[in-house]
Amino acid sequence: MLEMFSLLEPIAQPLPLQLPQESLEFRASKISFHKSKPTRRRDFPQPISTSPAHFSPLDDLVNSSTYASALESCKCPRLGKQVHAQALKNGFHGHEFVETKLLQMYGKCGCFNDAVFLFDKMRARNLYSWTALLNVYLSDGLFEEAFDCFQQVRFEDFDLEFFLFPVVVKICCGYGGIELGKQLHGTVIKYGFASNIYVGNALIDMYGKCGSLEDAKMFLSNMSERDCVSWNSVISAFAANGNLIEALEVLEKMSVEDHLAPNFISWSALVGGFSQNGYDEEAIEMLYKMRAVGFQPNAQTLASVLPACGRLQMLYLGKEIHGYLTRHQLMSNSFVVNGLIDVYRRCGDMGNAFRVFSMFSTKNDVSYNTMLVGYFENGEISKAQELFYQMQREGKWKDIVSWNSMISGYVNNFMFDEALNTFNKVMWNEEIEADTFTLGSALAACADMGFLRRGKEIHSCAIVRGLQTDAFVGGALVEMYSKCLDVNAAQKAFDEVNERDIPTWNALVSSYARSDEMVSVECILEKMKADGFDPNIYTWNSIIAGHVENARNESALQLFLDMQSSGLRPDIYTIGTVLPACSRLATLDRGKQIHAYAVRCGYDSDTHIGSALVDMYAKCGCVKHARLAYDNIKKYNLVTENAMLTAYAMHGYGEEGIDFFRRMLENGFIPNDITFLSALSSCVHAGLLETGLEFFDLMGSYNAKPTLKHYTCIVDLLSRTGKLNEALKVIKEMPLDPDTVIWGALLGGCIIHGNLEVGEIAANKLIELEPGNTGNHVMLANLYASVGRWGDLTKTRQLINERKMHKSPGCSWIEDKSEIHVFVACDTSHQRTDEIYEILDILTTQIKVEH
Repeated sequence: MLEMFSLLEPIAQPLPLQLPQESLEFRASKISFHKSKPTRRRDFPQPISTSPAHFSPLDDLVNSSTYASALESCKCPRLGKQVHAQALKNGFHGHEFVETKLLQMYGKCGCFNDAVFLFDKMRARNLYSWTALLNVYLSDGLFEEAFDCFQQVRFEDFDLEFFLFPVVVKICCGYGGIELGKQLHGTVIKYGFASNIYVGNALIDMYGKCGSLEDAKMFLSNMSERDCVSWNSVISAFAANGNLIEALEVLEKMSVEDHLAPNFISWSALVGGFSQNGYDEEAIEMLYKMRAVGFQPNAQTLASVLPACGRLQMLYLGKEIHGYLTRHQLMSNSFVVNGLIDVYRRCGDMGNAFRVFSMFSTKNDVSYNTMLVGYFENGEISKAQELFYQMQREGKWKDIVSWNSMISGYVNNFMFDEALNTFNKVMWNEEIEADTFTLGSALAACADMGFLRRGKEIHSCAIVRGLQTDAFVGGALVEMYSKCLDVNAAQKAFDEVNERDIPTWNALVSSYARSDEMVSVECILEKMKADGFDPNIYTWNSIIAGHVENARNESALQLFLDMQSSGLRPDIYTIGTVLPACSRLATLDRGKQIHAYAVRCGYDSDTHIGSALVDMYAKCGCVKHARLAYDNIKKYNLVTENAMLTAYAMHGYGEEGIDFFRRMLENGFIPNDITFLSALSSCVHAGLLETGLEFFDLMGSYNAKPTLKHYTCIVDLLSRTGKLNEALKVIKEMPLDPDTVIWGALLGGCIIHGNLEVGEIAANKLIELEPGNTGNHVMLANLYASVGRWGDLTKTRQLINERKMHKSPGCSWIEDKSEIHVFVACDTSHQRTDEIYEILDILTTQIKVEH
């Protein structure tokens, strides 16, 4: 049977201590509070005895005031229990005042069971003891039980006093909300305590924490007496709820209307409010103002501003706060310690992060997980693994957040196999329960690897747990099916999500864009708007990325312009998406424009953007600009190194490429197959055979498996230096089937050095693989010409003519005012052909005159 309570009906007369069950039902008013778990209600036992207590003659030596003083200052439960035992020994059992102080002490020390046991055994209870019990329940987060306790207080045979209500209104934060708060406000008015400043301040605080800011502001304006606490309660309410302009206005009115200067609490509330709502620069500015007016921040204030330092990557300020905390002996506070670790890891200073973690941290779950995330973010995988093993040794392995940190860390570092292996360990461990983040991270690994079957298995796990309807998991499923090019499955996963948010819609848009279904993208955007979501920067990024992936590079660049015209500001991901489009089109002017935008936004020093800029300039033929973009990168990784090394190799800067590769090894980078390919290409351009063979042999030391392209470089090197038999031997003995490129490299060397025997072998293989390629016959003709075999040369040319084979003409293009003009030999398709050939005739005439 559900019990219903209403606080709008005042109790007219004292009720008996023991009530029949039906008497606990009050008449319902505007709102009733239904107890969903009646079994949680605690039946408060009656006092054991109402007879007067007998006290020891020691009362004259150690009186109740002595015990009260000791208990009020006691913060250690062990010492508190010793005082309790001493009180019992001295005959204070049943002493109402002393036992109330004991009750308050147990509540303050977090000894919930001891406090409840003492209350149940008390011979006499007064309003103070009931209030102390209320505080015990609230301290333990038992808001519903605290509400039951207050109901029982109203049944007791004593008058309610004002000091009860500042405690009671705290219940609303965890149970009942603003509806209960307004009923309690009415009860306060009926008991005549609304004008009491302490009760009034508590009501303001309640309205603020329940999000009813206008009620808080209105109550403040109607108060007959106000103090700093009154104003600070409203300031804190507005700041905590993100209404920071209003919080500043209240701060100003505080001085104007009541001539009260903002105090420490006022400034701390503003600092915390700005930081919690993402106004990082403003939060730091408030901290400086706070110190300027003479208030020194405490641990709580600094803990609230440290996340702002981390997000802004203000390492110098983080170090200043670290020094302040050390000088003022505040490093025992776990919140500031974890905040410092977070600042250092966000700034990439894992050395200092580890020192703080090792020396001061209480090593709770938060500090461990912050270190794990930091190691993964900074690419220190082995240290993250070592720390995780340490957590397991110390019995902290049951925290799902730590496992999630490992899985997502592996995913972010492209270690997808390790991510899925860790996910499997979670799923097989009965003591750890995977959550939405676990499944989402594992699905991200499947998406990036294209593991559709494994993704479907995880989808099944989500269905079993009923998590496929969650927005985060649903979005990850849509993304996984999207990257595996299963648009229908992506749509079905999207349809299963109950409460769709903008990321879920964006995942679906990305799915259709990636599949090049742009008509469907338009339809999805219309449905998205009808659902109340406007396309944001991530929506545009998804569509632009879809165009780039499907080689619609011109359309991608046009969308980039359209996005800016719509009022949205491109972010770092937009820049990273459109730069490859510039690279593929070799459109230098537009690439420079995007580079300039990146500079203005401070993105050019980012590792990913810097690598894309190096690649763009290299593919546009500007090695000098590629090097300048490389030098501006703040933090280098293997991707940035490969980009610059490839730029040197692409444009024939052999010596520079070799020197760059050697510096990479000296700086501790672990080269991969891409690195070695660029290094070998540099050796080809420099004509350094010994160095090329050295680099090729070095591949085994770094577990880099040679591909056909690596063997082609070696064959090219041997061929160019005249070692043609050795080159042919490499082709015959390599574990891969040779292609036309590698035979072409060998044939090119034979033409240079006039080796007819090996050259004919290479030419015949080329013609066998590509019989219709005119270039192969031309190279064979050049081979005959190089050794003076004019008869064979004539036969080859006759064969080319008989088969009417034509060599494909070369193509050139220029960019003028964002327009690309393409030219091939004897082309007359351009709309300004007459002008072009007129200028060409003039130039030809001038050249003849010069010669």
